[in-house]
Amino acid sequence: MISANQVEQFRSEGWLALPEFWTAREVRALQRELERLKAAGLLRNVATAGDGATPADDKVNLQLCPMFPHSDLYRAMPFADKVVNAVRQLIGDPVLLHLDQVFLKPGKQGMGTNWHQDNAYFQIEDPLQGTAMWTAVHAATVANGTIHVIPGSFRQRYQHSRDPFSDHHLRCYPPEDAALPLELPAGGVAFFAYGVAHCTLANNTARERAGVALHFINGAMDATAKSGFPLGKRPYLSGAEASGGLREHGARIAGTWEREVEAVLSQARV
Repeated sequence: MISANQVEQFRSEGWLALPEFWTAREVRALQRELERLKAAGLLRNVATAGDGATPADDKVNLQLCPMFPHSDLYRAMPFADKVVNAVRQLIGDPVLLHLDQVFLKPGKQGMGTNWHQDNAYFQIEDPLQGTAMWTAVHAATVANGTIHVIPGSFRQRYQHSRDPFSDHHLRCYPPEDAALPLELPAGGVAFFAYGVAHCTLANNTARERAGVALHFINGAMDATAKSGFPLGKRPYLSGAEASGGLREHGARIAGTWEREVEAVLSQARV
C-alpha cells in the first residue's frame, strides 16, 4: 500500500497522506459508531474561554480519549491488517499502540486544536519512531478546519506552554507560513511523526467534522515513552510480543475488524 517513495517522504518530511485508505463501507461504520458515542454523551468539550479552566460558551472542541473502552469497532481499528502493515513500513517493528482518541468539531462553532508537537507529550528519543495516524471521519477541507502540518519540523523542538483555550492541551508557536493543509476525503488518512508540528483550525461550515487519531511507537521507544496508555498496557501489534490483543484486552482483537464493521452496520439497519 505504501511505496518506497512514500516511505522516504515520511522519513525526510515527517508526514504522508493517503487519500484512499478506508473503504466507503468502513467509513459508514466509523461515522455511525461515532454518532453513537456522541449520543451517549461520551465526548466532552475541552475548549475553554481563554483561561485554561472556564468552559467556553461559544466554542466547542469535543474529545474522547481513550476510545477503546467504549467501542468494539474503534478498539479493533488499530489491529486492522492494513493499519499494522502501513505503520510497520513507516516506523519499523515491533509496533505498539500508544494512544487512541477522537476530536469532533461541530459546524460553525467547532474550535481547532492549536499548534503542537505530539512529542511534547510523549517525549520519545527519536520522533521518527512514533507516528500519529489521523483518519478523516468526514471529508476534511480548509473550510472545515482540516489538519495542517509543517514538513520537516520534527528536526526542531519547539517550546510548549499550556494552551489557555483548552482545559489540558499544550501548544507551541511554529512558523505558520510553512504550514501545509492536508485536505482529505472521508476515509483518507494522514501520518505524521511525533515531532511534526501540526494543528487543526476552526470548522466554519454548517456540518460537523471529526478526526480519529491513533498513535503508534516502535518498541524501542516503549520503556521511556510518556503519556498514552500505561507502560505494559500498550498493545503490541507486530513482533514477537504481539498477542492479537489477548494480553492487553483479555480477548483476541486481531482479525475482528471486518466483523466489527458489519456489526455496526447491521445494528444501524435494525
